[in-house]
Amino acid sequence: MLDIWSWISELPDSTDWSESDSPLIFTLATSSSRSSQANSTRAIQLRAERTSDANSDTFVTFTVCLQGFENSNDHQKTIWVSDTCPLSSDKPFLPLLLQLLQEITVHSPTAYNSTCPRSQLQKLKPDPVSWVMDSHSPESFSTFFDLVFLTRLFWLCVFDVPSEVGSLYFNSILGPNLETLICEHAPVLRTFLVTVGVDAELCFMRSLGYIIAKWFILRELGVGLQTLSPLSSQHLGFSYATEAHGLWILKGYAPVSGMKRTRFNDNNGKFPVIEAKESVLRYALAHQQLEAVIQLEYFVGFYEGHIQVNAHVDNLRFHVAKLGFNKNDDAEYAEERYFPSRVRVWVGPEVGSTYVNGLSLGRSTSNGEREVEMQRIVKGSFGKAKNQKVKDRARMTTKTRMKNWRWDQDVEGNAAVFDAVLCDSMTGQEIATCNGNSSIRSRYNGSNRPFTKTGGLVFSGDEYGEGVRWRLSREMEGSVLKWRIGGEVWLSYWANNVESSYYETRCVEWCDEIDLPLIPGK
Repeated sequence: MLDIWSWISELPDSTDWSESDSPLIFTLATSSSRSSQANSTRAIQLRAERTSDANSDTFVTFTVCLQGFENSNDHQKTIWVSDTCPLSSDKPFLPLLLQLLQEITVHSPTAYNSTCPRSQLQKLKPDPVSWVMDSHSPESFSTFFDLVFLTRLFWLCVFDVPSEVGSLYFNSILGPNLETLICEHAPVLRTFLVTVGVDAELCFMRSLGYIIAKWFILRELGVGLQTLSPLSSQHLGFSYATEAHGLWILKGYAPVSGMKRTRFNDNNGKFPVIEAKESVLRYALAHQQLEAVIQLEYFVGFYEGHIQVNAHVDNLRFHVAKLGFNKNDDAEYAEERYFPSRVRVWVGPEVGSTYVNGLSLGRSTSNGEREVEMQRIVKGSFGKAKNQKVKDRARMTTKTRMKNWRWDQDVEGNAAVFDAVLCDSMTGQEIATCNGNSSIRSRYNGSNRPFTKTGGLVFSGDEYGEGVRWRLSREMEGSVLKWRIGGEVWLSYWANNVESSYYETRCVEWCDEIDLPLIPGK
């Protein structure tokens, strides 16, 4: 496991600099290459160099260097230089962290239809980032810094450098650390995303999603990464929950490549064994990410004999972002994307709680309107003649209207469950369980389309009807309880505007805890 932040933090007191101003080196990765002439060692290094100005103030400058990639052990190439960091400051390495984060937002594969210019996204304010540094232990922050540094290092090692550099990055740096970083950085990353704002949040998470997408593509293509030990879980997304102003909010991000497959028509899913045109389609689909916001409104009422907690759906928003840089890169597949086919949201007290005395649902189910269209033609003749003397035709038509989404409320223990299922408008079959169908084609066009023009999905509270209610003992007044909120989302793909028999459904699940303050006036 890398621990770059600990090495950086110890630099001001390093005894190696007491006698010499030679750069200190942190080796990120090394590999040996056997050439026709001799063995050579290749390395990706982080170097720290100390300088002083006329006022005797001391500064540190960091560089990322490539060593030995030009058939020579002593050949060194600098591919990145940091701003100077003043060692006399109380936070000497805040400028370094700010620079890394700003450069990540600049390189982010922002969605094509983004309304926020990149020039504005790169202007992160130092105060929120400084607060993130102060609010967590050095051990927790170290993992977050490693994630930030590896994300920035990705762009340095995969563009405008020899391919061997990218291979070394994926095999020796990203591969062994990816799952650990995703799992262990959560508390600090949550604080960072909450404090820097939603625009910077989207940029950071899309950069991370793009890297994970590349990771899975390279593993499937079989370029050496498949020799690494398999990840213990395919789910490499991230989610966090917050409570504020009467809202419970769960935000989730999941690169499609990292979601669990539940249904597909390909036995092995490897890129090399499918047709060339379909491989391009699959490649385009692999660069997509689910971005979800689950927003529930709640209210606490205090009565003579009990406390009542009320909650209802305020907004459920799901967007499948295309992680790319040039809107013309996949022009033929511009409208080919995964779409939400089922959404399951639950909220309720923590598992094992004994303070809830009752749970009431607003309604168990809401069926879509359905009318049947019929047409009948009547033909007849009179007399015994061979030719028909009289012909008549009768027609009876009833219009058909059926909602695309079916809504359900359910209960699991003391948790209320909200379920939305996308159905075939002709047969009523659930899309998430179908094996491909043409009825969902052209799903982003027309007045009755089930999604937005950009492939998103928004549910508001009025579509779910009444909310749910929990009754608690009055003895819980003054407490701040832990409530749990979770979501499970299914994404499906069927061909939209192209000719392809490929279909697939994937699923991701998130769950987190939020606060429920039982304090009058809150």
